[in-house]
Formats: sequence, C-alpha cells, structure tokens
Amino acid sequence: MTDSDDALLPLDAVRPAASSKDTKGAVVPAPERPVARVAVDSPLPHLDRPFDYLVPAALHETAEPGVRVRVRFAGKLVDGFLLERVDESDHEGRLMPLERVVSPERVLTPEIAGLARAVADRYAGTFTDVLRLAIPPRHAKAESETPKPDRSTRPDAPDETDVQGEGAGSVQDGEGAGAPGRAGTPGDAEAPRGAGAPGDSGGPGALGGAGTSGDPGGAGTSGYLGDGGAAGGVRGGESAWDAYPMGPSFLDALRHGRAPRAVWSALPGALGWARPMAEAVRATLDGGRGAVVVVPDGKDVALADAELARVLGPGRHVALTADLGPAERYRRWLKVLRGQVRAVVGTRAAMFAPVAELGLVAIWDDGDDLHAERLAPYPHAREVLGLRAHRTGAAMLIGGYARTAEATQLIAGRWARPLVAARTTIRSLAPRVRPAGEDAELAKDQAARQARLPSLAWRALRHGLDGGGPVLVQVPRRGYLPALACRHCRTPARCVLPPTRTLLAPPGADAPSAVPLSGPSSGFPGGGGEAGGSSRGRAGGGQDLGRLPGGPSRVSSGLAAGGQEVRHLPGGTSRVSAGLAGDGQEARHFPDGSSRVSPGPTGGGQEVLHLPGGPSRSQAGPARVGEVSGDPGRQGPPGSDDQPRHGVGEGVSAALPLEPAGTPAASCHGPLALRGGHAAPYCRWCGRVDAAWRCPSCGSPHLRAVVIGARRTAEELGRAFPSIPVRTSGRDGVLATVPASRALVVATPGAEPVAEGGYAAAVLLDGWALLGRADLRAGEEAVRRWMNAAALLRPGAELVVLADAALPAVQALVRWDPITHAERELADRAELGFPPAVRMATLTGPAAAVRQMIDEAHLPAEAQVLGPVPVDDEGQERAMIRVRRTGGAALAAALKGASGVRAARKTPDVVRVSVDPLDLI
Repeated sequence: MTDSDDALLPLDAVRPAASSKDTKGAVVPAPERPVARVAVDSPLPHLDRPFDYLVPAALHETAEPGVRVRVRFAGKLVDGFLLERVDESDHEGRLMPLERVVSPERVLTPEIAGLARAVADRYAGTFTDVLRLAIPPRHAKAESETPKPDRSTRPDAPDETDVQGEGAGSVQDGEGAGAPGRAGTPGDAEAPRGAGAPGDSGGPGALGGAGTSGDPGGAGTSGYLGDGGAAGGVRGGESAWDAYPMGPSFLDALRHGRAPRAVWSALPGALGWARPMAEAVRATLDGGRGAVVVVPDGKDVALADAELARVLGPGRHVALTADLGPAERYRRWLKVLRGQVRAVVGTRAAMFAPVAELGLVAIWDDGDDLHAERLAPYPHAREVLGLRAHRTGAAMLIGGYARTAEATQLIAGRWARPLVAARTTIRSLAPRVRPAGEDAELAKDQAARQARLPSLAWRALRHGLDGGGPVLVQVPRRGYLPALACRHCRTPARCVLPPTRTLLAPPGADAPSAVPLSGPSSGFPGGGGEAGGSSRGRAGGGQDLGRLPGGPSRVSSGLAAGGQEVRHLPGGTSRVSAGLAGDGQEARHFPDGSSRVSPGPTGGGQEVLHLPGGPSRSQAGPARVGEVSGDPGRQGPPGSDDQPRHGVGEGVSAALPLEPAGTPAASCHGPLALRGGHAAPYCRWCGRVDAAWRCPSCGSPHLRAVVIGARRTAEELGRAFPSIPVRTSGRDGVLATVPASRALVVATPGAEPVAEGGYAAAVLLDGWALLGRADLRAGEEAVRRWMNAAALLRPGAELVVLADAALPAVQALVRWDPITHAERELADRAELGFPPAVRMATLTGPAAAVRQMIDEAHLPAEAQVLGPVPVDDEGQERAMIRVRRTGGAALAAALKGASGVRAARKTPDVVRVSVDPLDLI
C-alpha cells in the first residue's frame, strides 16, 4: 500500500497503537457515577454555577454529595462542595479529576443547598457567598472528637440521593422539597411576602381562625414575674401561652405536625419571652420535628439557652454564637448536623443550622438591625427563615413587643396570622406611660422645657427607688459627651489638625521632637458615639463649656443644678466645681513646673502631685457613697478613658501649629468629643487631643455639648442620688440581669438588663435622638426600642418618656398599641413606594461605574431608577431601583447578570448591590 493509499484510510486506521507509556499514570474513573458536580469557592458572579470534575476510583467511597473537596480551578487549588454525582457530563472535553476529599463529613445537606441557592437568587448574590455564611469553617480536631452515630439511627440520614437529586431540590433552579399543600410555588422567593392560600397548613385552620399571641415579656425568663401575675401572668405549671386567646391552639398545631405561621405581639409586664419560645420548641419536638430559634445578640441567647435547658432538659438543644470559638462552635454545629440534637438557638448565623425534619423557625425581635447580615449578599434573618419555612413546610413564629412593617405585610398578604392578647390583659400588664411634654406638667414646672431631666422624671425615679426596686434610665448615646458644638454659632466641633500622616515639618523648619504623631485612640470604651446635630430644637439637651473673659470656663449640665465650673485664674490656678454635690477639685500649676489637684469642699476628688523631676504621685480623697466608675474625680488605670494622658487640660495638639488662615491644607475634620469632665476635647477619628480648638466659622473657643452620653448621665445621677448604686450596661459591658435591690441602671438601647421582678420605674431620655434620625425606619425603631425597655417594668409601673406626646410613636407607646402604628407605617410606605410595599435595590460605587451598570442591566420594564446621587466626598454615588413586589425576582436576576458581565470584563471599580437594605435613607 502506497502513501497515497494511506491518505484515503480513516484517521484511526493509520494512528499508531497506544503504548503502555501513554496510559501510564492516567486517572481511572469511578465505576459508578464518575462525574461530580462541584460548587467551586469563587466570589465571581459569572462563575456562579457548578463545574464537572472526574471522580477517581480511589475517591469513589468518600466523594459523596455534600462533602468538602479540593479541585484545580484556573490553575489553582481551591475549595469546593460536591453537589451531586451523575453518569455523564455535558462537557465535551476532558474532565479534570478531583484532587482530594477534605473530609468525608457531608456538611452540605440537600435542604441547606436548596436554601442557599434560593437566598442567592433572592439577594442577587452568589451560591458560594451564602455557603460561607451557612457552613462554619472546618475544625479537624473537633470533627474527629465528636462520635458519629450509626447511620441507620440518624433522623436526618439521607438516602443515596444527591444534594441536587429528586426530592431535595436542584441547586441550579433553587427548588426545594416542600410539604404538600403549602401555599405558593416551590422555590418562589416571593412566597414569604406574598399571599398564601387561606386553607393551607399555615392558614386559619391551624390557628382556629383567630389571632394568636405569644411571648409575655421580651427580655426575661419565666422566673422574672411581675406583680400582675393574676392579670395574665404565668403561674406554677400553667402555660405561658394561656394568656393569649389562640395560644393553646398554636401549640396544638405544632404538636400535631401542622405548620402555623404567626406574628406574635408579646405581652409586657416583665413576664419574659424565653418561656413561651421554649414551650413552642418543646411542642415542636413532641411532634417529632426540629426547631430553629434566632435572637439578636448574645444576651438574648443566654436567656433562651437557660430557659430551653429548663423546659427541654439537658442535652436536647445547642446554642450557637460567635463568641464560642471556632472549635466549640463547630463541635455544636456537628451535633445538629448528625442529628444528636434537633433544637438550635443562636444569633443570625443559626438561621442556616442543618436541623433535620424542620418543624419550626422562630425569630425574636425581627426589627433589630443585628438580624441583617453585614457580609454579601446581605440577607436578613427574617427573610431567610421565611424562605426556609416555605420550602420545607415548617411553621414560623415572628415575635416581638413591637411590630415591623415587614411583619405587617406578611399578615396583609395572609401568609401569616396575628397572635395577640386581649386588650384587657394588655392594659393590666402595661406600664403607665407619661410623656414629659404634657401641658399640665409644663404648667407646674416652667423649667421643664429647658431641663434634660424634668421634675416629672425625678419624681418617677425617686418614687421607684423608695419602693425598694431598681429603676431604669435609657440613654440613646454611649460615651461621655460624644458630640460637641460651638456655643456661639452651633457649628459642630470638628478636628482642625492635619491628618496624622502629614505631620511633617516643612523644609527648613525644626520638627517637634517630643510630640508623638498620634494620640490616644478613639476606640477606647466610651470614647465614641454618633455625632448629633445642633441642640437648638430640643429643650435643655446641651451643656455649655465656655471660657469667660477673665479666664474661667463653665460647663453647665442640662440636669437640675448639674453644672461644673472650670476656672483658669491668671496665677495659674484652675478650679473645677460640680453643681450637684459640690464635688470640686482645685488644680494649681506652680512656676517650677509642678501642679497639684486638691479635692473640693466635699472631699470627693484626688490629689495629684506632678513634681518638677517628672514623677507624679496621687492620693485619693475620701470615696463618696454611690460613686460611679469613670467619675472625673478619679484617675482610671493606664489606658482607660479616665487616665490623664498629657496632663490636666493639655494634650498633644497644644504643641502642634495650626494651619494658617486661608491655607488650603487638609484637615482631619473628625468630630470632637469628651471622655470625661476634666479632659480636653479629642477627635474621635484620629484620637488626638485638641485643647486649643477654635470654631472655624466664628472663631469662638467656647464649646457646648450637643449629645450627652450614658457615662455622663450615670455620673450626674450618681451625684443626685449619692446613696444609690449606679450600674451601667452598654458597649463597655452588657449586663444580662440585675438583682431586685435598689439601684439606678443606666443602659443604652438593646443593652437593658433584666431585673428580677421587673423595674419599679423607668425614664427614656432624649427621645429626639431616636425620632430625629434621617432614617426611613426612625419612628418604627423608636417604638421598638422604647417598648423593649418598657416591657421590663412591673405591671403598672411608671414610665416617663422625654418626647412630644403628639407624635405617633409616642402615642403608640402611651396606648401600648404597636399594631396600629405598624399598619400606618406600612400604609405610608405603600403610598411613597418604599419597602416592604415594593422591592428595592441599591447600587453603590464610583459614579461612572454605577451609571454604566444601570445602562447595561436588563432591568424589568416596570423598574423605576432613582438617582444616582452622591453619598460622600470621595466620588461614591448611590442609585435606587424600584419594582413591584412581583418583579423582585426579575430585578435580582438582572442585577446579578450585570454584576457577572462586569466581573468577566475585570472591571476595577466595584459596585455594591444590596436588595431591600435597611439603610435606604
């Protein structure tokens, strides 16, 4: 046969036979289902899909759906999750083999895989971003320590089906294994917000056709009972749900495996919310199903954990929080995964807990912003639990003292039913609310218009303390004086020092040798706080820190006779006197360089001697009864806010030259604040002290307090009530409980401790700080924070709120009617076109990138684009896109597709996409 004849033969006929060298080292595929579909850990949205890999025969036994694997992707070894194994691949080329199976533990269950896909589609995110939130990092030691039960005894033991197999839902389409008869379309992300069939398991049939109710109390356990137990409280072996007309039927539905969905308005009166929640979990477990409870913070987790242990018994539930540490958290998570426990309580990460045969998902205080995830794709725990309840056919309980507009929307769409108590029961347990701005009180006390704490509030505190119980004072802002302003023109006080990195001497000038480049950090406890606006619009909310012509300065408080006077005399003497208790100190600076601070008339100070050689000696004066930690009359430990860092009344910036007038040099522009009564103003951004501050607008050196923080309030109350101990709860340390003895408890919103037996009285300070925020949810948030604090009071206890009685939020508190307030809030948002009446997404990033993404996105025809508008001085802009609720899925898909196109182009500018964010305004 000639060469020309060879050209006519098929290619395979003339190809040389394969030698043993060609097949040596080739990967032998698995005998069954050799193709593995893997979710590769990649944040790029255009790669948000499974990729096919070859399963080697050596990994045939361990490469099961749900395990962690390592694969080669784009030339690198990356992590991934094996989703399913199939017989064939749609890819026509050669498949890369799996490198190895990290662990044979099947950490990704079919239900969680389907939920993650649905959450990613709902929030225009990626599947792997949701898995980072759902599955904790592996801890090999904890994984090997935990005993594995027999597979046949596992309640959640899966069959030989894949994560994406039949009945488990497809990761690509987001469908899940829902129970028959539930409302809506399987996998529809709009179902938790949409209308449900009235006759389904969560409809009127489950609750008896009437509203149900729930949790009495909201921050305590069943052991914290008020005096009004006979009016609807819990006694002995009675159920906490007996105080609600439809409470027993709600528990009965859970016990018999039905799926009621309820929005629960909890009762006040210091009854506690943890016991009703624990009883709902126990009813679910009695029905043979599992439960997930999500609460805002660790304090609530501790309360629920203790009550669940009492109601369920030891070893039947786990608590998941971030402060457990990686090993312990993973160890508890594995107990849930392996079916050893079927009840979980935790913070927002617990919403993805892999509970088998889920029967109840519950969330407490869904209006708290801690339920919103800070990482992409920024899901909210309420929405995730709603999706999960819809997909699995589980019951859902949304509880709180107040009601959010989102929960009201679920009731309006008949997806959930209200669970409320009778009005007579609510009136018997609610506190007596008295606004401080009533005309009758103003007629009695004309000074009440200017005082931060009017006589009505003083009488309420005194009456509560005389009754022998603790009293609560809620302060919206933390710190001492977190915001200052010019006393003359009310311009907010800003740092005028140059940025830290530009503190270099100009050429030819002598650089300061003894001046450090940075002062104390602004992150010290109590050193921060949100900067407030001018205090012109509120009554007596500020303090004046002024320098008189002769040198003296005066710091006057909004509290009655609560001022301090600081006088710098020409001879070098400074005197600081307190108006409440006369607790003054005298500081003398001698010509030889030494200084002395002597106690005032009451002896409540310290004596500090600064010797010329440098060493200093302090001698504490007699301690006052009820002295508050952080009192400016004492020095704190090194590094604390009370420790003088650069001497009395002087700081680093005193030695630094200020910018000449008219020089366009950069400045820090951070807000100034005070850490204590004898401290100089410092910048909350750069941390440096600015004792020589002058107003850039009018040149005045005089300062006044715009916002008074919790530490300053505790200090003044300690002087006003010298024989009463003062306890603080806030950022520096959160108290879970306080005893029933007499005490003044000063707390920031959300950090109020539970008092045994309830508080005898309470005062809610600075209502303007909550109601005056530029936020769409300002009124709703104010009602929520006020009611959370008011629910800790004993039935009928006096509550004073410093806000205008004519405001709707104040009226909701006075009548204890959060339902009407939420319904009006929802109606107003529907009229204006804001969530939850519509679906809205925001795009934030560089101006050109935002505009380009809007132009390239295939938005729904009904979409309305608002903006973009600038959000800062660095060129960042934000645009809002609004659609009807039915168009939410199309909007999320369009934005995700546009993000994928930008990622494929490797566009350097990042545009943040957020669907239904909390901070719209």
